This record gives sequence, structure tokens and C-alpha cells, in this order.
Amino acid sequence: MKIASLLPSATEIVYALGLGDDLIGVTDECDYPPDAVTKPVISRSALPQGRIQTPREIDEAVRAKVGQGAGAQGQLYILDTDLLRRERPDVILTQDLCRVCAVPSGQVKRALDQLGLPDAKVISLDPHTFEEVVEQIDAVGAMLDRADRAASITATMRDRIAKVRDKAKRVPTVSVFALEWSDPPFAAGHWIPDMIEIVGGTPVLAEKGQPSREVAWHEVRVAAPEVTVFMPCGYYLEEAEEEADRFLDQAEFADTPAVRNGNVYAVDATSYFSRPGPRIVDGLEILAWAVHPDSYPTPPEGTISKLR
Repeated sequence: MKIASLLPSATEIVYALGLGDDLIGVTDECDYPPDAVTKPVISRSALPQGRIQTPREIDEAVRAKVGQGAGAQGQLYILDTDLLRRERPDVILTQDLCRVCAVPSGQVKRALDQLGLPDAKVISLDPHTFEEVVEQIDAVGAMLDRADRAASITATMRDRIAKVRDKAKRVPTVSVFALEWSDPPFAAGHWIPDMIEIVGGTPVLAEKGQPSREVAWHEVRVAAPEVTVFMPCGYYLEEAEEEADRFLDQAEFADTPAVRNGNVYAVDATSYFSRPGPRIVDGLEILAWAVHPDSYPTPPEGTISKLR
């Protein structure tokens, strides 16, 4: 079976199912496991490379692209149609959940029709909740004839989730703000509010299963979170730490219990929060420590840091 992955989380799932050798193409962001970077790149960002530096510039570039409509000018990702035509994949894994994150399935299907490849199966992975993140691994396993392997993976994930959840029942509830983007500020949505509740927190400025949403700093001040976790989409820990220096002194953010009490953290969002794949449970355990550091084990080095 030939598989093409158009999003990093799908690539991680395929490798976890033991099908890495069947991958004929991945995205320019697929970097886990390490072998993923050896695969041909079938999808890459259409944004200008090397000239966009700040979150505000990235946000403006994305909005400008999206504002150009559904045609080629408004596409955020470029498909390597020559590679598609040459390799003729049997299955293509993509998503429609977030236009910013990967090639939408409709764009993929149109490209396949134009290439004369109508038989390729396009599977859209669109989890909105934490449980759906886990369930999609079983679904992909069934589609790729690896149901038993998938069941083993998700059973282990659910066991770890249950341990975190059980411990959270014995600790006080804490209000938690998950900051997914800093300029403009966005509150993390989809599966992140679920994760906050599982670890014994109350998500502020976000709803379970709903998209991330832009907020204003004064809303953050009014919400008065006791813990803030900075998880910028697409950023690793070191990048998040550097970016945090831009907003830590923002007056309204500084006037929150989280800042006053030193409970502001940065995490490796790319590896453990932004990608809805098997490592999302690592993210849950990292988040549990951030919310209740006296009740959960200290996460591995390089996954989270307390900000000044």
C-alpha cells in the first residue's frame, strides 16, 4: 500500500502503526519520528520563506492568503503534483479541521481528478475533542489494515489518561488559560480544553470541541487564570521561550494571578499539543504537572519550562 501524509500527526500515526516504509510522501513539517525527514516532500507551505519573523507577521501573511479566496492564490500549501502522478498513492491522509494546518481534502481531490487519479482514497482526519484524537488512531488503523496494532496503542494511551484523570479527582480545581498564539492572542480550542479538564483544571476563554479563538488581553485579565500555558502552534520549546519575552510584560496579562504567582509556562507545542497524534498523551502528562506540580511527576527536560 502506498500512503501519502499531508499532516505531521498523520505521519506519526502511520509510523506508530508500523507502516513507515509505505509512506511515499510527507509534508515539509514532518519531523517525527526522525526517519520522516528522509521521505520525499509532497506538500509544503506557500507562505514566503525566510522573510516572516514575528507571530504578527505570520498571522497577517496567513490572513492575506486566505483572503484571496479558494483558488490557487488563496492556498496555504503547495502539492507536488509530479510526485503524486509518479507515485500514484493508494491512500492520502489529510484534514479539513484547520485550513492553516494542512491541505484541505477538497483541494486534494481536485488535484487527483486533474491528474487522472480518481481511485486514490482521501481520508480526512478531523478530531475536535481529546477522545476523538485517540479514536482516530483506531480509525486509521482499521483503514490501513492495522486494527490490532492501533488497538494496542490506544489501550496504552487510555491507561495513561485514566491515571492522570484519577489523580486529578483528588486535587483542587485550577483555572487555566492555554495561549495558542500571542500576537494577536488566541485561546487554544478543540482538544485542549478537554486536556485541561482531565488534569484538574477549568479552561478559561475556550470551549471544548470548538476552534481556537482570538481574544483580547483585557479578556485574559478579567478571566484571571491561575495558570497560563503558552503553547504556540508550530513552535518548539526554545522558540516558545523566546517568543514569550514579547508579551510577558504586557500590562493586562501581567495583572493576572498566573503571572503574579509565577505560574506561567512555555511548552513544546509542536511535539505534544498541536499535533493530534500518539504523543498527545505526553502532552497531557506535561500539562498535569504545570497545573498541579506537587501531584504529578516532573516532565522530561526540554518539554516545558517555567517563565519568569
